[in-house]
Amino acid sequence: MDVLRAADPSTEVLHEAAASFGLLASAARLHIVWVLSQGECDVSTLAQRVGGALPAVSQHLAKLKLAGLVRSRREGRRQVYLVDDPQVVTIVRLMVGQLTDRHATPDRLRGLGA
Repeated sequence: MDVLRAADPSTEVLHEAAASFGLLASAARLHIVWVLSQGECDVSTLAQRVGGALPAVSQHLAKLKLAGLVRSRREGRRQVYLVDDPQVVTIVRLMVGQLTDRHATPDRLRGLGA
């Protein structure tokens, strides 16, 4: 049976994708992207939400920004960060949401007397 297949991505695209996934392999950076997928934040708010020190969160944001996973804009004297790529938001929400559901399942079953 002949199946139509998509062309393999270029080596360059695969390296770029691996680098992006590598950045998201850090729980701290993934948490930052998760928070930003819910809406834009400044670095102080992000540090509070993710429980990180301000300098560390700033460094994570710089790496995510260089990779094109987040961007920033000036709002008065504040720098506001956001994820404006809906596909990145979808990937992060899918993975975190699926794992959240998986971890919640035993608790829900216990509550139902299973």
